[in-house]
Amino acid sequence: MRYRDFFVKTLRESPKGEESRNAQLLIRAGMVDKTMAGVYNYLPLGLAVIRKIEAIVREEMLKAGAAELLMPALHPKRIWEENGRWEILGDIMYQFKDNSGSDVGLGTTHEEVIVDMARKRVKSWRDLPLALFQIQTKFRNEQRPKSGVLRGREFIMKDLYSFHATLDDLNDYYDKMKAVYLRIYERLQVPVKIVEASGGTFTTEFSHEFQVLTEIGEDTIFYCPKCDFAQNNEIAKVEEGQACPNDCGGKIMKANGIEVGNIFRFFDKYGTEMKLTYTDKDSRVMPVLLCSYGIGITRLFGTLAELNHDEQGLKLPTVVAPFQVVVVSLPDKLEAAAAIYEELKAKGVAVIIDDRPDISLGEKIIDADLIGWPYKIIVGNNHSTTDSLEVVTRATGETAIMTLTKFVSGL
Repeated sequence: MRYRDFFVKTLRESPKGEESRNAQLLIRAGMVDKTMAGVYNYLPLGLAVIRKIEAIVREEMLKAGAAELLMPALHPKRIWEENGRWEILGDIMYQFKDNSGSDVGLGTTHEEVIVDMARKRVKSWRDLPLALFQIQTKFRNEQRPKSGVLRGREFIMKDLYSFHATLDDLNDYYDKMKAVYLRIYERLQVPVKIVEASGGTFTTEFSHEFQVLTEIGEDTIFYCPKCDFAQNNEIAKVEEGQACPNDCGGKIMKANGIEVGNIFRFFDKYGTEMKLTYTDKDSRVMPVLLCSYGIGITRLFGTLAELNHDEQGLKLPTVVAPFQVVVVSLPDKLEAAAAIYEELKAKGVAVIIDDRPDISLGEKIIDADLIGWPYKIIVGNNHSTTDSLEVVTRATGETAIMTLTKFVSGL
């Protein structure tokens, strides 16, 4: 890919009025553009990152036996009224009338929609268990969307819903999904801690959150560094410095956290309230048991920016970077740079070339570090052939001279 074909547009200064560090970094790197508070355009570079996050999440969902579907963003009031959540979520749900005068809302979540769909099709114990997921845009009328892409009014989310006949099956899949989530975050190089939290407006039972402990997080987490005890402040009965309730010998610590995922057990809540039932082996009509599992895709994008940057710009992990390698050159070395670029592309390397003819090498390097390409190949007077490449690793800042073949073999 060439810069001129990929709409790569960076900014030297942070945008005025943007308080969030992740938004400042992503806007300057030409990955997002702010339309209004809590609403962003995802430009080609940013969308490429999002698609890589989605690909990892989708792969793990499919491996876990879930099938993908796509539900609408526009929802009728009638299904949300069945369990009272049209009123309960009224403060954060965009609600309005369409041209026919009917009340509709933009999806803040999709439990009601998927239950309405499932109750038309799940009839027997033979139809269970069932797991369905989607990756889709959600809308929430946040009061103060000031955390960049971490807390938007419009955002992309993966939500999985699992349907079960028995409590044992529900709990087994719930625990299985905990492990799947940990594998997703490990692949994305996002360190998380599983934290107990309240069910909020979604369920009366506690839920589990996947929190990234960082000073810029909005949540307060109490946790033990010696064991797996961790609770959100909203339900915590401990204080910093107290002995761990698990009697492991550790002392409770406090930290801020970014919630990048959550999972809920609804049990028979929706089966009872929305008449989602099945007929068991003894011909009894029973409520279907339900769980939901969410991962914030765009929130992960913002979290990766918060965790991976320095004074020069982003340092995104290779697994999510838009391209592995950028080729930059002196203005009079564009032909040599193009030859190296074509050779890398032929070998299957995800490479982009900064082919802007009137931009100095220094400016190209500044832009490359701002965007955070994992590797820079600098084509200058001394190193301009496939037998002599100057390679700079963004994560470490180390420079090495090597052949193209050696470089490719190390990727």
